[in-house]
Amino acid sequence: MASSATAHTAVRRPLDTARPLDALRCDIGGPEALTRVVSDHLRRLGATARDDGPGAITIGGGGFEPVTARTAWGSAGSGIEDEATAQAVTGVMAVHGRRHGSPRGLGVDYLATATGVLTVQGLLAGLIGQARGGSPARVCTTTADRAGLLTVSQYLAAAGADEPEAVEPAPGGPPFISADGVLFEAETLDPGAWAAFWRALEAPADAIRAGWRPFQFRYATACAPFPVDLHDVTRRHTWARIRQAAALSGAEVCRLRTLAERAGEDDGADPWTLRALGPGHPATTTAATADRPLAGLTVLEAGRRIQAPLAAHLLGLLGARVIRVEPPGGDPLRGMPPACDGISARWLALNRGKEAVEIDIKAPGDRGRLRELVAEADVFVHNWAPGKAAELELDAEHLTAVNPSLVYAYTGGWADRLDDAPMGTDFMVQARTGVGEAVHPAGEPPVPSLMTLLDVLGGLHGTEAVLAGLLLRERTGHGVRVDSSLLGAADTLLAPALRQAAAGTDPRRPAGFRHPLRTSDGWIAPSDTSAAAAAADDVSGMCTEDALDQLRGHGLTATAVTTDLSALHHDPRLSGEISRDAHGAPAVPDPWSFA
Repeated sequence: MASSATAHTAVRRPLDTARPLDALRCDIGGPEALTRVVSDHLRRLGATARDDGPGAITIGGGGFEPVTARTAWGSAGSGIEDEATAQAVTGVMAVHGRRHGSPRGLGVDYLATATGVLTVQGLLAGLIGQARGGSPARVCTTTADRAGLLTVSQYLAAAGADEPEAVEPAPGGPPFISADGVLFEAETLDPGAWAAFWRALEAPADAIRAGWRPFQFRYATACAPFPVDLHDVTRRHTWARIRQAAALSGAEVCRLRTLAERAGEDDGADPWTLRALGPGHPATTTAATADRPLAGLTVLEAGRRIQAPLAAHLLGLLGARVIRVEPPGGDPLRGMPPACDGISARWLALNRGKEAVEIDIKAPGDRGRLRELVAEADVFVHNWAPGKAAELELDAEHLTAVNPSLVYAYTGGWADRLDDAPMGTDFMVQARTGVGEAVHPAGEPPVPSLMTLLDVLGGLHGTEAVLAGLLLRERTGHGVRVDSSLLGAADTLLAPALRQAAAGTDPRRPAGFRHPLRTSDGWIAPSDTSAAAAAADDVSGMCTEDALDQLRGHGLTATAVTTDLSALHHDPRLSGEISRDAHGAPAVPDPWSFA
């Protein structure tokens, strides 16, 4: 281990009362949309926060020198001035709109939420660097355009790959609808269960075969153009019959819930939990610096797909050494098309720069090797299926027996908060929590986004939880267990809408909300405040440049919508440069900068 709990002046708090930010004070200023999450999360972590800071966020006290965070939509003069324009520029509208066949804005403030979580991460990282004896980071800057690039980084990487997608992107995808009008999502990771489910509903064999690959790759392509026959099949069966087919096949189905339903059961829980464990070992050395506050720390990651790998990726960007635990033969997702230099572009987006070790966690000898690695690590993070860690004796109590100073992090689906929860995957959590209703405006059917909204936001919450755990460890000298979830991410994203639903008001945005305007050669997106007036201007026969000039001449704010992600490499509107890694895959800029 390479932590240092003695090389700082921060006051340690009693274990039975400590939260990571106890005794710290925070003045919060900046665009309200970008600071909503910052204010809420800092309070939940123990800070005394005041929402009237002078344009920035400053936290200090408790023995810490002040750390300041600045947050903005983008660079001055870029035209990125709010959620709508940030989604337009960074490609979020393009990716979310793939299932519809044209760019669409998300009806929720997704990039503002992500920016808020990233800002909290920057503040926590700055405090950790101080606690470990590093030079205090005075200012951390986070912008919504960089947050947007991070959220589309896998899609951007695929757009810059050496080969085409495994499934050609085209409109289409879930949800399905039953004969009695129930909208639902279906989920399975097993092609046998997929086939059995549809056979039970008497679907044509060729449609079953043709549908599996688009369904399997919808996480990667943000669309699922499978045969219309499958939609026709579900319309012939009742919801009860469809549930029976799922139960018999091993597939899972989930009815799309409303925001009002979610608000009615919302328990107001924190989006993560932190639990101090036993006292740790004395500190050793530190190598923290102002711009790499986690330098000298080791993160052991046993994650698949997006959530845990993204959490560890961000910890690596903050300076930690990250070691991936992969199955014998390596992570099969390394071969997921499209590839750059023979390696999956999407895999590189989340895992570049990490070391790897192959371990069969089902083999007792290999589990012993894993425990040896844990003994020298600061963080262990995984997203295994519920109960798997306990079954293999790799849960928090087992690994902290090896390393009492460990921050043990689990990034899961439901955090054991719902009794009737389906499989904890992105689209099922979207369906169960009302995200499908929230992301589309009034007058449109509720449809979960096929952009992996919650996997990415869940990964950001996982990083935030780990950083909170590391700071709590530094302040108490104890190991910490942290849990985060896709459900917690959904609740953070939906908080404003859930408050409206709980109050009995309509939580959905008005019809046409964040629908870009078609031009003769592309699309333009007005800012939210300019949208109504811009819609009255007929720009359909104009080129994009002329349309923007006309709207701006009328005092309105608008920007061109990015429809080709590969064009982001040279987009002057962005505050950070997209580079290429050693394999030629696109690499987005770090979401924060320290000074």
